[in-house]
Amino acid sequence: MENTATSGVLGVILAGGLSRRMGGGDKGLLPLGGKPVLCHVIDRVMPQVDRLVLNANGDPNRWKRFALPVIGDTVEGYPGPLAGLLAGMDWAAAQALPAGWILTVPCDSPFLPRDLVARLIEAAGDAPAAVASSGGRLHPVAGLFHRRLRDGLADFLAGGGRRAGDWAARTGAHTAVFEESPVDPFFNVNTPEELAAAERLGVE
Repeated sequence: MENTATSGVLGVILAGGLSRRMGGGDKGLLPLGGKPVLCHVIDRVMPQVDRLVLNANGDPNRWKRFALPVIGDTVEGYPGPLAGLLAGMDWAAAQALPAGWILTVPCDSPFLPRDLVARLIEAAGDAPAAVASSGGRLHPVAGLFHRRLRDGLADFLAGGGRRAGDWAARTGAHTAVFEESPVDPFFNVNTPEELAAAERLGVE
């Protein structure tokens, strides 16, 4: 297995959750710095991947302005971010994409590193996965996973597995460590208070 950018990377922005802490609705559509949070995520991730899709459930028309393919979960019951990873793997296969890697990032992280993919590929080495870490905290939803993990992931979900951290540990994922300064690149907007904090921090 060759761990290089030329192997191809499909980026999957995860927007399939229920946003309970934000009171429902779509966090990616919330305004931040004069444009939706999702725009900041797209701006940072799109240059790093070969293709970019949005994992979201419900009516896809609400995402039409972003001009991205929208793929829904292939597992029922909103089982979490791992369902989005599986959907991305299945979409890549259905589209016959050459991408060997699937990158997942949350839709509510407007400060994502602009070198995220390169750092994850470097960290992966000969492992089939790598996830990000900052401030001593693991961020398994910001990760890079090889497509050969697809069947194992499907079995994990079918068996009731839900936690992204548990899945990352099962794959033997390596870790790419990122600095928190000047802002934690994995700061995410889960609450109105965090949205206000992101506004104060400012985004490029």
